[in-house]
Amino acid sequence: MDRLVVGISGASGVIYGVRFLEIASRLPLEIHLIISEAGRKNLEIETDYTAKDLEAMAHRVYDPGDLGAPVSSGSFLTLGMVIIPCSMKTLSGVANSFNDTLLIRAADVSLKERRKTVLVVRETPLHLGHLKLMERVTESGAVVFPPIPAFYHKPKTIDDIINHSVGKVLDQFGIAHHLFRRWGEMGA
Repeated sequence: MDRLVVGISGASGVIYGVRFLEIASRLPLEIHLIISEAGRKNLEIETDYTAKDLEAMAHRVYDPGDLGAPVSSGSFLTLGMVIIPCSMKTLSGVANSFNDTLLIRAADVSLKERRKTVLVVRETPLHLGHLKLMERVTESGAVVFPPIPAFYHKPKTIDDIINHSVGKVLDQFGIAHHLFRRWGEMGA
């Protein structure tokens, strides 16, 4: 079974991470989860979910301070990593290889091993420093993925909008899903 590392940082929009885990946990994937302390706090602020709810959707959960965890080594094979949502602090850590937490170290490993690394950056508006960090991680091989909604599939609910972004992240890893109708599948 393929392994995927999922990180949840302290950015607003933690529901994207929740929904990603809900979907991914039903797929033939081995989910390795890291939730930052700020991610846990935002989970409490923005949702009715608990960290235990999210941990139940993963095969393995890591303490964000455990720099000796398997996901901190390139010899631990994975499809790659997604940080959903990704705060500006986490983006900065990844962009600068500032490996002081397992979340950032795991992303650094994913990048150095040339594995798919998707950062679902949640911030607006952006200043030049943010854009330069995005440029730096892109040059390192990451995919910067702001969850900007599309409307061609005619979303009717917030869930439809969330599902579209989560589906597009799954697309980045080549993982099949039916979370939204694709362009050209709309019918006449």
